[in-house]
Amino acid sequence: MNRSNKKVTFYIAQAAVIAALYAALTYAASVFNLAYGSIQFRFSEALTVLAVFTPAAISGLTIGCLIGNLGSPFGILDIVLGTLATFLAAYFTYVTRKAGGKLGYAIAPVLSTVFNAVIIGIEIAVFLPEGISWAGFAISALQVGIGELAVCCVLGIPLRILLEKGGAAKRIFKV
Repeated sequence: MNRSNKKVTFYIAQAAVIAALYAALTYAASVFNLAYGSIQFRFSEALTVLAVFTPAAISGLTIGCLIGNLGSPFGILDIVLGTLATFLAAYFTYVTRKAGGKLGYAIAPVLSTVFNAVIIGIEIAVFLPEGISWAGFAISALQVGIGELAVCCVLGIPLRILLEKGGAAKRIFKV
């Protein structure tokens, strides 16, 4: 196997592991009724920080979210929009990965929070009994955003620190 094939295989393996982790953590959160709806603490969203270390996280998180959203009560809308929100969060986290210092640690949680709050806030507002409204969107977006920010800060930032400490990220992701 030549070097190019090894790189492709390694990329696919990383993406597959990340996808499996994301989907499994989403289904674990759903057991506690925390994965879907306006109040959610999706443990899997902490994994968006992995895009700081490898572009394979973009594919892995996107596919994992799609698989995780197959269990959503919001159906195809959540499969499409939820997956889009996670893709955008992962992609822009990867694009901004070189930001250093405190800004670097804030970017992934903020990007993930903004994309999820806006996109999922719209999605949830569509299903409100009173119909879609600005107030319904604002409340849904705020609730989703608070849960997203909490998960990304409480779990995501420590995960990033753990991976950076002692060079674990370099060994795992070959960065």
